[in-house]
Amino acid sequence: MSPALPIDPALARLYARTAHGIRPGPDRVAALLNRLGRPQAAYHVIHVAGTNGKGSVCAMVESILRAAGVRTGLYTSPHLVRFHERIRVAGRPVGDVDVARELVVLEREAAALGEPSGAELTFFEMATALAFAHFRAAGVETAVVETGMGGRLDATSAAYPVVAVITDIDLDHVEHLGRTREAIAREKAGIVKPGSTLVHGDLPMEVAGVLAAAARETGAPRRVAPPGGRVWRTAAGLWGQDLRLRWGGDERAVRLPLPGPHQLRNVELALEAVSAWADRCGRSVPADAVARGLETVEWPARLQLLEDDPPTLLDGAHNPHAAAALAAALQDLAAPAGIALVVGMMSDKDHAGFFSALAGGTGRAWTVPIATPRAASAAELCDRARAAGLDATPAGSIEAAIAEARAWARARGTWTVVTGSLYLAGEVLAARGGERLFGA
Repeated sequence: MSPALPIDPALARLYARTAHGIRPGPDRVAALLNRLGRPQAAYHVIHVAGTNGKGSVCAMVESILRAAGVRTGLYTSPHLVRFHERIRVAGRPVGDVDVARELVVLEREAAALGEPSGAELTFFEMATALAFAHFRAAGVETAVVETGMGGRLDATSAAYPVVAVITDIDLDHVEHLGRTREAIAREKAGIVKPGSTLVHGDLPMEVAGVLAAAARETGAPRRVAPPGGRVWRTAAGLWGQDLRLRWGGDERAVRLPLPGPHQLRNVELALEAVSAWADRCGRSVPADAVARGLETVEWPARLQLLEDDPPTLLDGAHNPHAAAALAAALQDLAAPAGIALVVGMMSDKDHAGFFSALAGGTGRAWTVPIATPRAASAAELCDRARAAGLDATPAGSIEAAIAEARAWARARGTWTVVTGSLYLAGEVLAARGGERLFGA
């Protein structure tokens, strides 16, 4: 994602690197980190992979551990508005001075690796090394790390986690990860290492079998988060959902600020991950810390309410699986029929599957351009939306599309939903003055 604000020259050089790459794997990052004294070994790591939900699980786990008094690090991607959001310590994004200073060190050490490895390190590989180095410098006790793509060949796999979490498995990035769920599961299971505990939810048998095999091969204990085992819902709305939490013999009410029934699965995974971490690290996490962590978790652009009249939601769904979860969440929230949909997407996504998943509840759609070379054009998206049966119109700008969609929704007593990409969400938040997220 392009930065919304002026950036330091070192950060500009980082953006000039190739955006992302999963091959030849984490070896180049590991080589760079070795020159820094293996900072990723200075703290415990909880590593999270999956097709959807991994960012939400990361945010929940980090918030709970921070509420329990742990000095936490959090590494997620992509960012919404500023690069600094990707790397957080104790809930706050990394500062400008730290980014500039540490990038200069990383560039020097990358150059010392020699050609071609040092010169070819990608944006994501360098950002990952920056996060790991910064966490050591900041005295982090436990870092929660989200994979960028896949797992086995992802740059973040330079870390050896005490807990490895797999959220779910579906078809996405098939050109890199494989064209079946089993193949994708094998890639994501690459984050399971000797010495780690594997945590996952109630997954289809063929996927669970792949993860079970990975656990056996690495000697990792496997823990399955049972649906409804620790948390269940009592009320829900655009404000979030009220839950009953059972933890360590204690039961209490919790208000989660993230709407959508799919977030219940993410809560269950987060709780199992925290429990596994506590067992591995010999730490206690009291029920009040779990409750406080869930109630204060911040994770923008996930069914985020932007406006009340008419209700306008921002969501980062970007593939058919996430679109289906969004459609189910809208139904769960009793959204009126015929919503106004504003969509911008990357060119490498399954546009047809995405629009098909949302077609049943959509009254009209506007497709928009996103300011990145990877984006699909508004015209291309409009064609795909119409092929899925939607009344769609290509728009010249995001602002114009949202304005038209909101006016259309207001006249018909329905809602507006802006979705399709976290890159789109970032542009929307930046335009609304969201240059500083997460207390920066």
